[in-house]
Amino acid sequence: MILVVGASGTIGSEVVRLLKAKGEKVRATTSREPKDASTVKLNTATGEGLQAAFEGVDKVFIMSPPGYADHYGMLAPLIQESKRRGLKKIVLMTAFGANADPNSPFRRAEVELEKSGLAYNIVRPNWFMQNFNTYWVQGIKEQGKIIVPAGQAKVSFIDTRDISDVIATLLTTSKFDNRDFDITGPEAVDHHQVAGAISAATGRKITYAENKPEELRAGLLAAGFAAAYADFMLLIMGYLREGYSAGVTASVREVLGRDPRSIARYATDFKSQLS
Repeated sequence: MILVVGASGTIGSEVVRLLKAKGEKVRATTSREPKDASTVKLNTATGEGLQAAFEGVDKVFIMSPPGYADHYGMLAPLIQESKRRGLKKIVLMTAFGANADPNSPFRRAEVELEKSGLAYNIVRPNWFMQNFNTYWVQGIKEQGKIIVPAGQAKVSFIDTRDISDVIATLLTTSKFDNRDFDITGPEAVDHHQVAGAISAATGRKITYAENKPEELRAGLLAAGFAAAYADFMLLIMGYLREGYSAGVTASVREVLGRDPRSIARYATDFKSQLS
């Protein structure tokens, strides 16, 4: 039995689909009310449902839910419960660059997992391509603009479908046990190039319009995000703007035996959501 935490999200739902396609028995968790018997309610913010979710589980995929800055507080109980039960494998998703600061909440969770004595993998994806059809889609649809304070920096954006494929593969093989993977798309592109790819796919003229960090913060607060999370987003956006998200790795090819999807492929596949 493989437990997938956050199974109602973009990545978790695809991990569930891929695992089931491989013939694996899956238990999905959601913070909402479950819709079927294979899904259980788990609130990682409060710990509600934790022990029930892990009952009879052999392996687990864990991630911190969006909207929270205290990633360690979300992830540590999951790691500790996995250790208590002696699970065969944990795959943890954090974020690209999480290991650069030993005191960051993500890195503290990674270290706890590394020291758990359990077989594990850590997956650190770069910025998601799918942010353009979720977080930044309003500006694209209403104004024909990608509005983010990203400067002219390049980013090796990764498609969330590739992230899910890597995770599902690592959950079903011991070949890569006890390794961490920084995963990226095939190339680093700036937001002007992303706008060009979306323009080509949708037939609309999309441009990149840089705004100020404080405008992003105000928008996040207006959308209902907590101040701590808004500050976290500004912090990592600052790293992006300074060029720290431009690195390209071969990790997707190493794990999957194929190249990750390009920004042009993403824009074509999601053109209906970006139009």
